[in-house]
Amino acid sequence: MQKQTTGIHHITAIVGNPQENVDFYAGVLGLRMVKKTVNFDDPGTYHLYFGDDAGSPGSIITFFPWPNAYQGRLGSGQVGITSYVVPEKTLGFWEERLTKFKITFEKHTRFGEEYLELHDPHGLNVELVARKAGKNSRWSFGGVPTDKAIKGFGGAVLLSASPEKTMKTLEEVMGLKKMAEEGDLVRFQSTSDIGNMIDVKKIALPRGQMGVGTVHHIAWRANDSDDHKEWREHVSRFGFGVTPFKDRQYFDAIYFREDGGILFEIATDPPGFAYDESYETMGSKLMLPSWLEEKRESIETTLLPAIPRVLEEDK
Repeated sequence: MQKQTTGIHHITAIVGNPQENVDFYAGVLGLRMVKKTVNFDDPGTYHLYFGDDAGSPGSIITFFPWPNAYQGRLGSGQVGITSYVVPEKTLGFWEERLTKFKITFEKHTRFGEEYLELHDPHGLNVELVARKAGKNSRWSFGGVPTDKAIKGFGGAVLLSASPEKTMKTLEEVMGLKKMAEEGDLVRFQSTSDIGNMIDVKKIALPRGQMGVGTVHHIAWRANDSDDHKEWREHVSRFGFGVTPFKDRQYFDAIYFREDGGILFEIATDPPGFAYDESYETMGSKLMLPSWLEEKRESIETTLLPAIPRVLEEDK
């Protein structure tokens, strides 16, 4: 039986000022900051996680804020667009909300669905799409009620240096199903009800450059540690160089770069973000792994503010 990932686990991107990042994803989009920690390989840099009320797999966007860093360049080997799904018939609410905060957006249709396309403060391409599938988030913040709140990812648009090879990997390795073609895009679908629609651009763009405003990697879901071990063996059989297992506290991870240049991660659903905090307090303080606790004072002194806050509408 072919292995199948249920869909996107998380997407990780590089941004600029951390407070600007929090103001947009929590203050404007209404996501919950479910974890405030640091890049374990670079403790002077935050690793911020946003998602639904529980930080459910399929809803998690994570960020490495690099203040004053160079701007990246969008191109092949990257996730070009990150899509979020909202409840049916709520795009009107989101149009009004974006307008109130003076965030420019455009409407367009893809595969029969209407999207609102916009940019975050640091240049990441973001979309909102309304769908029935997926449970509503229980998180309400900053004027976004639960019946209008983002459920999680709608999916992503992948930009590949070798689109045919990337599409082959999605089908044969990751177990997604080809659904449709439209213009220069091919749509694939996984089995989950969120984080499940992956569009691949059929035309290879010039190579992208990692930096502020670009996605670092896309992560796919593994059910548990046993499934994770099977995934590592499975991916290796296709000739990809897969990393050893990495303990990321809130999930375990393996990584490989597919033939189109995009960095793929496979991450376990457990243990989740209540691992070192309660559900009620997640995201409220800086959490550090045990090996960094002795450096807490110097780390906290280095880091800039990153606090979820209710924003006033731009006048």
